Amino acid sequence: MASIKIAGTVNDSIVDGEGYRFTIFTQGCPHHCEGCQNPQTHDFTSGKPADTDDLLTHILDNPLLSGVTFSGGEPFCQPAPLAELAEKLHAHGLDIWAYTGYTLEELSRMENPAVTELLQRIDVLVDGKFDLEQRDLTLPFRGSRNQRVIDMEKTRQTGCIVKKKLD
Repeated sequence: MASIKIAGTVNDSIVDGEGYRFTIFTQGCPHHCEGCQNPQTHDFTSGKPADTDDLLTHILDNPLLSGVTFSGGEPFCQPAPLAELAEKLHAHGLDIWAYTGYTLEELSRMENPAVTELLQRIDVLVDGKFDLEQRDLTLPFRGSRNQRVIDMEKTRQTGCIVKKKLD
C-alpha cells in the first residue's frame, strides 16, 4: 500500500491517451505553465491523499478501460507510488500514459531511482511544458506543438526517442 496526493480522477476519459482511460490527476506541480488547463493542481499543499491499492481496485472495476493516464500536476514529483501502481496495472493488461512538464531528456538526467523506475513502466510519455504561444488544439493528446508523444517501449529498444504514431 502506498499513498499519493491527488487533485482528482476521471473514470472514463477519451482525451488523455488512446482508448478508454482512467486518469489520475496528481497534486503539485513546479512548472506553473501559463495557460495550464489544471492550475488547481499546482499547489503542493492542496489535494487529498489516495491509497494506490484503493485506486487499483476502483480502476479494475471498469472492464472497458484500455489504460490509465497519470497527469497533473506533475506525476514525476511522486514517482515511487506511481511506479508501483503502474506495475500492478500492467499485470492486469492496462497500458500507462503519463503527462509531464519535463522533457524525457530532463527526466533521464535526474538522479532519482524512482523517476527511472516510473519511466521504465510507462508505455507512452507526453513530455514538455505547455507553451501558450505554441498552443494547437488540432494536435491529438497534447496542447502545444513543443510537446511530444513518445512511444517509450520503442524508445527503450532503440535508445533514441521514437514518436508514437497516432491513428
